[in-house]
Amino acid sequence: MALLGKRLAAEGYDYSVANASISGEITSGGLGRLPDALARYRPAIVVLELGANDGLRGLPLAQMKANLDAMIRASQRSGARVLLLGMRMPPNYGPDYTQGFAAVFTELAKARRVALVPFLLEGFAEREELFQGDRMHPGAEAQPLVLENVWRGLAPLLAEKPRAR
Repeated sequence: MALLGKRLAAEGYDYSVANASISGEITSGGLGRLPDALARYRPAIVVLELGANDGLRGLPLAQMKANLDAMIRASQRSGARVLLLGMRMPPNYGPDYTQGFAAVFTELAKARRVALVPFLLEGFAEREELFQGDRMHPGAEAQPLVLENVWRGLAPLLAEKPRAR
């Protein structure tokens, strides 16, 4: 998040960044905490990056989708624009689950008309040296690449005029 704050300032945007994430959280936890975060920060833009831990635990995709959908709708009701960051599952989860998992993000983005980065780790997911020892979490060297992927989805939202609050 520090990199995003620096990029926003360097590009001349007057936004602050609040990181309301909790490592290891699943979508139900994010959904439970979101109302307080929306009230506390009153964001113009909400960047949602949840679901990977649901997938890694093999939780039902319908549950993950419903939770993400509720978060998108709550964010929109608060007046925020939404950027949804998609993830992918390793192939060992089977083709039905991996394809269904990826589809959740594209389906929600289309249905709720929100910006989407289809795969947060696009362009470097296969580069093991950029990941922590667990081979799942990007290391420090990957953070500028993560930022670039987020920026591609975020930049158009920054150019939009914020809605009246």
